[in-house]
Amino acid sequence: MRSTTWYRHIINKKCFYINCVSKNQILSDFEFVPTEKQFSESNIFKFMKKHNISSLEELSEKSKNNLEWFWQSVEKDIGIVWDSPYKKILDTSNGIAWSKWFIQGKTNIYKSSVEKFSKTNPKKIAYYFESEDGIKSKITYSELDAKVSKFANALKSLGVQKGDVIAIYLPMIQEAIISILAAAKIGAIQTVIFSGYSSESLCIRLRDCNAKFLIASDGFSRKGKHVSQKETVDIAINTTDIEKVILVSYKGVDSYVKSEKIIYLDKLLSTQNSICDTEIVDSEHPLFILYTSGTTGNPKGVIHTHGGFSVFAGHQAAYLIDTTENDVLFWPADIGWITGLVWNVYGLLMMGASAVIYDGALDFPNNHRIWKMLSDYQATIFGISPTAVRLFKKNNVEPLKLFSLDKIKNIPTTGEPLDEDSWRWLFEKVGKKKIPIMNLSGGTEIGGAMLSVFPGMKLNPSTVGIPVPGMTLDVFDDDGNSVKNQNGYLVIKSPWPGMTKSLLNNDQRYVETYWSRFDDVWFHGDYVYVDENNLWYMRGRADDVINVSGHRMSTAEIEHTVISHKKISDAASIAIPDDITGEAIVVFFVADKAFDINSESEISDYISEKIGKIAKPKYIFELTDLPKTRTGKIMRRLLKSKLLGMPLGDLSSLENPVILDEIPKLG
Repeated sequence: MRSTTWYRHIINKKCFYINCVSKNQILSDFEFVPTEKQFSESNIFKFMKKHNISSLEELSEKSKNNLEWFWQSVEKDIGIVWDSPYKKILDTSNGIAWSKWFIQGKTNIYKSSVEKFSKTNPKKIAYYFESEDGIKSKITYSELDAKVSKFANALKSLGVQKGDVIAIYLPMIQEAIISILAAAKIGAIQTVIFSGYSSESLCIRLRDCNAKFLIASDGFSRKGKHVSQKETVDIAINTTDIEKVILVSYKGVDSYVKSEKIIYLDKLLSTQNSICDTEIVDSEHPLFILYTSGTTGNPKGVIHTHGGFSVFAGHQAAYLIDTTENDVLFWPADIGWITGLVWNVYGLLMMGASAVIYDGALDFPNNHRIWKMLSDYQATIFGISPTAVRLFKKNNVEPLKLFSLDKIKNIPTTGEPLDEDSWRWLFEKVGKKKIPIMNLSGGTEIGGAMLSVFPGMKLNPSTVGIPVPGMTLDVFDDDGNSVKNQNGYLVIKSPWPGMTKSLLNNDQRYVETYWSRFDDVWFHGDYVYVDENNLWYMRGRADDVINVSGHRMSTAEIEHTVISHKKISDAASIAIPDDITGEAIVVFFVADKAFDINSESEISDYISEKIGKIAKPKYIFELTDLPKTRTGKIMRRLLKSKLLGMPLGDLSSLENPVILDEIPKLG
């Protein structure tokens, strides 16, 4: 591996360093080379300068060698408000898996976000809201604080107490943000549940977290069609401990009969005061429970706290996507996922920035919708999922021909591996080859991202950058040895403030899932690769690795190759048992509607040419779409189960179950 070096630029007699490779590597080897301005104006550069740190490499090393120094410096830099200072930064006395942060500190994440900026910048716009049918509104930090306080008083009037669980089952509307913040303000524990989930999915989560209160809407619209929540809610709460259902009047799709249990929010708020004291809680007090799917299909309840998550969310917003008080973020990520909670809610508000919240389909009424919104709201940070990128690429959308997107400075993306073709489309068709694609990788249990592109980095397609400072990542082989220049397992060797506090009601599953593979090392389950420039790349899930005659290949590598074919818009690959090779490759693909695929052999030959004959699939199937979760993740276990005639298990997180009918059963 060629060693990474760092070279100096002088600006106004101040020195800073940006990442580059050794002198024998020319800049043209990188697809993106940042300008000095892109780095020198970033939050991460200012943090480094404050601490006399000359490079990202030096920052990473110093943060790994002195975790407590780093995370204390971060919390001070982003301005966490403590009502009582913490006595100790990190406590691992019960083992690394049970780490505690900011011991005995008293705080509330609301004080470090909305409450702070409602005083320092009250007229600043916190949110712009737009519905699918074009209804728009906006709210300042001062107005947001008043509405949150009113909602908080309403919750308390119903008997909500510190530690009670409030379930939020709302589309992306103003009341969704307000209810999240109101729960935090009074020390209640929120669990946000994606508004498109089925009654079974909703019920499972309500029961697991023992929620007492549910906030839902009277329906919403998607692609011009009404979506009811009533039947889902009615069925879901039958076997739960829900005491009250608070209904938000939105699109009027559903009609409820008012009762002791059913309460309309507008009536509830009409008698409430807009002043409410913020509950001061311990740093380790739970802030929210968020569910993430397990490989078995059973959701895992991840737990995040006021102290640790405050620091980590601020860190993610400030240093990873470079959010400042002057930024306008447009990232159509639902608040039912960690991406939405980190960057559209808590991280955003801790930086005093603005966000555009859109409730609707990205391509409705046409493929121009979000690009027009980006232009209209003059967004400076644009977040998008790889699935959405492939959608627009497939439809040959060219936003720059119709809209001015000159205000955008960063383009973050996360949710699943981003293939090279999609990376290039985003880089060229949206970023004009001038804006960094800030590819991120993390998870709900991480509290955000653990790998990220940072301002000032030179980039190649699909890279997820480097480990975020303050987290000690490594690549292990099967025996737990650190490896270079080969695919391996992503592991984390130190605690971090955003680490989940076990799994709700299941300490054993927590240990078995993350801590049992290697001693005192977090096993995340991702397969990764680090190149000669120290840039990291995702290779798919560890359980998605395919072993053909002793040759290990990742599903991501195969899929990215298939997608690079000009006639293919999306693809998935799985392994099935084979009597001769041990495992065989099966590929499912979605054809680009602009082309006709002549035969399966065309794809097979293409894979053999690009990867090698060892990667030649045993079976290839064309589908009209791939089975995906509502966040766009491909559900490979369902492809395999359906193909082999195995039980499908829980389908509650599947967005398009009808697609399973297209998958044949092997004889």
